[in-house]
Amino acid sequence: MEFNFQFDWQAAIDSLPFLLKGLPYTLLISFAGLAIGFVIGIVFGLMRIGPSRWIRWPAVVYVEVFRGTPVLVQVLFIFYGLPTLLGGPIDALTAGIAAIALNAGAYISEIVRGGVQSIERGQREAGLSLGLSPPQTFRYVIWPQALRRMIPALGNQGIVSIKDTSLFSVIGVGELVRQGQVYIANTFTALEVYFMIALLYLAITLSLSLALSLLERKGLLG
Repeated sequence: MEFNFQFDWQAAIDSLPFLLKGLPYTLLISFAGLAIGFVIGIVFGLMRIGPSRWIRWPAVVYVEVFRGTPVLVQVLFIFYGLPTLLGGPIDALTAGIAAIALNAGAYISEIVRGGVQSIERGQREAGLSLGLSPPQTFRYVIWPQALRRMIPALGNQGIVSIKDTSLFSVIGVGELVRQGQVYIANTFTALEVYFMIALLYLAITLSLSLALSLLERKGLLG
């Protein structure tokens, strides 16, 4: 059998304007979800190392539930299941942001817990010996060092969450993959379109990695 298929670069380029219409949705879901997830992660990460089991156990349950179930199942539950419980619809964009926030928050909470616990006990004792209160010691001594150590793991989680948005085409969010599916249905250029989608995701994740590396080198985080 002779295989004569040739990659159509012009078709790939022609698809770009249509695909870029989905880029704002991808970025909005990714970064809004990650911002909320970072706050959730800090709260539950600190709860995980709390002094009381009544504080720790709710955080344990949250983390295990959202780390132990696929993000696709989570967004389907939020979009299709929660409206039944709440008695009202949830729009696809909100469901996507919520899924990224809750999923990323579970992973970030473990990053926060590990980062804080990695700081030597002597650092806390040094802060207290200088007359700082326990909250001040955490804020000015422990947290800046822990955050600096968390940056690589936080960057990795950011990349994972950005890629997870590609799953949300199943609920009709008009992000990159959804735009690509619509375009392919009219042009039958699946290889070229998915190639361009992959390049766009690669551009986003590489930009995030470079930005975090720059911030880390400049000492602007932590």
